[in-house]
Amino acid sequence: MSIRIQSEGCIGCGRCMEVCPGNLIKKDENGKACIRRPQDCWGCTSCIKECGVNAIGFYLGIDMGGRGSVLTVEKQGHICHWRIESPEGQVRIIDVDQRDSNNY
Repeated sequence: MSIRIQSEGCIGCGRCMEVCPGNLIKKDENGKACIRRPQDCWGCTSCIKECGVNAIGFYLGIDMGGRGSVLTVEKQGHICHWRIESPEGQVRIIDVDQRDSNNY
């Protein structure tokens, strides 16, 4: 499990770096977020939930049944839109109301 940071979408706010429990996300020479050793990622997804510009994706490897899909999150108020894109380009969106997140 690992994250993928798309530097072209990153605005350099640093929110992902602040929440990474492994202190793995740094800024590159252009001030954009990067992870030098993606294999060290703990898979906690904290950075994905903090990224307000959808620049970080979570790679759902075969071991998770994801067949190489990538998960990204977009927030709109209290709703999180979890977007899962398969390698074939199929997209599935799951809407999660953060107000209900602790009810399960």
